[in-house]
Amino acid sequence: MRGRALSWRKGGLALALAALVAGCVGPPFSPLGSGAPSTSPPPPDAPLNDGAPRSESSQAMSDYLARIEATLVGQGLLRQDVAPRDAPFNSRQLAENFIRIALYDEYSARNGNFVAEQSASRLRRWTRPVRMSVEFGTSVPPAQRKADRAAISAYAGQLARASGHPVRLGYGRGNFTVLIVNEDERRAIGPRLRQIVPGIDEASVRAIAGLAPSTFCVAFAFSEGNSPEYSNVVAVIRGEHPDLLRTSCIHEELAQGMGLANDSPRARPSIFNDDEEFALLTRHDEMLLQMLYDPRLKPGMTEAEARPIVHMIAAELMGGDS
Repeated sequence: MRGRALSWRKGGLALALAALVAGCVGPPFSPLGSGAPSTSPPPPDAPLNDGAPRSESSQAMSDYLARIEATLVGQGLLRQDVAPRDAPFNSRQLAENFIRIALYDEYSARNGNFVAEQSASRLRRWTRPVRMSVEFGTSVPPAQRKADRAAISAYAGQLARASGHPVRLGYGRGNFTVLIVNEDERRAIGPRLRQIVPGIDEASVRAIAGLAPSTFCVAFAFSEGNSPEYSNVVAVIRGEHPDLLRTSCIHEELAQGMGLANDSPRARPSIFNDDEEFALLTRHDEMLLQMLYDPRLKPGMTEAEARPIVHMIAAELMGGDS
């Protein structure tokens, strides 16, 4: 049996055709529309083709997400500045943000489903090198695949530099799989998930295959038994996203797959906040990663055990500023 951590990226605005309420979680696994699923994603080294035809439901999702991105940007959200002067923070705030994001869970398993419920957890992270792989659905066009793979490769390097932990994108099988798929491919993804994570529970498979329209992307982290050390992560990102939303999902879910599994409304400037203000990993977030992989913190630590060390590290990073 595998342990599991879960993070969701939810929408945070209202549109004429669909309401997305900031901070609220609707039924998490209701499927979008209807219709028979098509094929599963190809293995990572499958040759590129011109892309299979996209279904009407996938095109509708693309249009829907384009409107979301345009509305968010129009509201001054999805900012791309990573060290904004209008969002200062001190060492105490950095430490408390770390505690809430790294030592609490956003979701709990209940009756075979996941429900939004904050609960205390333990510090979890990778101890083995992270080897990312990326797979695309057959209807994701080659130009998008090339751009997304380049973005993930560059971001893996950023995560490695920030955390001090080995992270790289390669070819072939890895232990951190990024699936970029459109609607029909995601609905039929169960068999591929069972190959990637042998023994994956059915609740996780249902959650991914039946992703609600209001969920932008999702990541599942797995460990062996009750171990606090990650052994496998699967991140699923909608291929229909326009460029900025897709990049934002890549930044958030891959960083959360490093062990920063929760969100906090107090974290600013941060992607670990459901308000959608920032699209890219900020300097604040890089500090959170540096703290997470500081050798003074150990996998399995509780909040009580980690808290004094976290405040010490935060003060060092901020030059003693409190």
